[in-house]
Amino acid sequence: MPNLRDIKRRIKSVKSTQQITKAMKMVAAAKLKRAHDDITAARPYAQKMLDIMNSLASIAGHDAHPLLSKRGDNKIELVIITSDRGLCGGFNSNIVRAAEGFIASNAGRSGITLNLIGKKAKDYFKRRGLTIRQERPLGSGRPNYSTAAEIAKEIVDSYTKEIFDETYLVYSEFKSALSQKTVMQRLLPIEPPKEGEGAAEYIYEPSQEAILADILPKHIEVQTFRALLESSASEHGARMAAMDSATKNAKEMIEGLTLKYNRLRQAAITKELMEIIGGAEALKG
Repeated sequence: MPNLRDIKRRIKSVKSTQQITKAMKMVAAAKLKRAHDDITAARPYAQKMLDIMNSLASIAGHDAHPLLSKRGDNKIELVIITSDRGLCGGFNSNIVRAAEGFIASNAGRSGITLNLIGKKAKDYFKRRGLTIRQERPLGSGRPNYSTAAEIAKEIVDSYTKEIFDETYLVYSEFKSALSQKTVMQRLLPIEPPKEGEGAAEYIYEPSQEAILADILPKHIEVQTFRALLESSASEHGARMAAMDSATKNAKEMIEGLTLKYNRLRQAAITKELMEIIGGAEALKG
């Protein structure tokens, strides 16, 4: 049974942890505000770019550009975006679980390679015996477009060289601080809209080839940048929620330990009083 000193030491330790989780929650909340503003500004442009590209894919034809060409679907690459740090609830595990589910359901394909962004993805998949073609840390600070352009260029070059036939982005889409949705988005080849959605007619100037050569790689950059921004906002939201929960749990633990401490202290005082009274009665006798 713990003594008073042990409980007091435990209360002090939990209070220190509570201060840390509370500070982390405040930092995550500040970062979430900036990340939310970034993704709110980027979403309309990225979505419109995606709509235009899907429409172009339906009228330009698979031979108009290498990024539109549809080859066999045996070789697949997953671009998995996680965080560099933990303490963000189920943020990373949800993404990893979705990627593993996709890999399991496509086990019959000739090869699945991984392009990992974020240390948590690297730490997890390097122990799973899967083929990791590329890996990189996410880096500190807010996602920048130059990073997305660098990642996109490597993806485009690899697809053009036929290293893989399809590539998918796996990331967490931000809904709110308490809600994130894991997304599996096909990045290449660019696919036309579903039947019934229709496709807009475009007039190309100077030419279809020149326009597609410029706009298709830009589209991959924009979608990659959006995925990085969504992932950043989701990470901060998940961490804020996790630290808020940890802070509340610490408060409950402190209250429980304090109650236990007071009961033990009261019992010790009562015992001492009984011993004093018992000694006094013995002296009287």
